[in-house]
Amino acid sequence: MADSQADEDFVMDRILTLELARVTERAAVSAARLRGRGDEKAADQAAVDAMRRELNQLPIDGTVVIGEGERDEAPMLYIGEKVGTKNGAKVDIALDPLEGTTICAKNMPNSIAVIAMAPEGDLLNAPDSYMSKIAIGPGYPSGTINLDDPIELNLERVAKAKGVDVSDVTVCVLDRPRHAKLIDDIRAVGASIYLIGDGDVAGIIHTTAPEETGIDLYVGIGGAPEGVLAAAALRCIGGQMEGRLVITREEQVERAKRMGIDDINRKYTMEEMAGGDVLFAATGVTDGNFLKGVKFGRTHITTQTVVMRSTSGTVRYITAQHSHLEKFHLD
Repeated sequence: MADSQADEDFVMDRILTLELARVTERAAVSAARLRGRGDEKAADQAAVDAMRRELNQLPIDGTVVIGEGERDEAPMLYIGEKVGTKNGAKVDIALDPLEGTTICAKNMPNSIAVIAMAPEGDLLNAPDSYMSKIAIGPGYPSGTINLDDPIELNLERVAKAKGVDVSDVTVCVLDRPRHAKLIDDIRAVGASIYLIGDGDVAGIIHTTAPEETGIDLYVGIGGAPEGVLAAAALRCIGGQMEGRLVITREEQVERAKRMGIDDINRKYTMEEMAGGDVLFAATGVTDGNFLKGVKFGRTHITTQTVVMRSTSGTVRYITAQHSHLEKFHLD
């Protein structure tokens, strides 16, 4: 192995084991201080500021490709922003410092701080539009799901692969008016539905551990940037996912073209959305099915984080106690 490749692998390993977790931990703690206060913007800004500070300490030459928006819309962690010390591997970064801002503001379940990282050019530069998605966790035969097939057929294949009846399959769907027919179709074949009000990155990640979350399949229309983040998580753990942009306005078409997307009707595989050596980390902000939220104790803060890497298939859960509250807050 060439020295440069060895150095890059060493950096990626360091990020996986500790540094990337630290990035989402700091963002989660900063947002959690504003849980239940009803101020979505303040909680999101606190998470953005904390995540940016931590990213700029990493030994990477990073570019944000999925962020808080374009430069004129987001003063920090905007699409195209450079982060890191600039002395390290060139990587693309997809992030959501506070996925589920409304959830956090209301102190409801499943708000997380999330980030994905891959070699330069390996993450889809998705425009800020909607995406139609379907996803399942690991352990299924290739081709079990197909975005172009009716939901009834997808449910039949999932049930067959699990060795259960369709009535024993649970589907996670965003609770939106646009999903009314989809919900009716799912219920018509006897499957169970788990409705979520927000946070479709977490919703898709829930399919990676159905024994714990009770969710087998995710389907529906959500954010395209969130789709890339979710694809990164599934790449690491061996799931399956397909997505297609849902673009209805001319300005969205032009924006997609500026980001290198010529065919807005293209169906993307999980690997096309998140390729290469993908790293992923998420820390719970509020308690959820998958991760516990930040806990503020008298002498320490407790966080729970999951970190994953696609090439090794490694998944680590880190429950950390951070001493010296004031120092942690100021770092």
